[in-house]
Amino acid sequence: MKQSEIKGLSTTELQDKLGETRKNYAELKMAHALSPLENPIQLRGIRRVVARIATELTKREVQ
Repeated sequence: MKQSEIKGLSTTELQDKLGETRKNYAELKMAHALSPLENPIQLRGIRRVVARIATELTKREVQ
C-alpha cells in the first residue's frame, strides 16, 4: 500500500486496515516459523505497511 493510498483513507478506515494488516503479519510470521515462506521478503513489506499506517494515524492525532 502506497503512502498516497494511505492518505486518502479516513481515520476509521486506517484503524481497520491497521488491524487487518497486523493480523496478516502475525499469521505470516507464524507460518514462516513453522516452515519457510516461499518469499520471506513479503514479511518486510507488510511490516513497513504497518509502520506507514501507524505513522499516518499518529500524524493525524497530533494535528
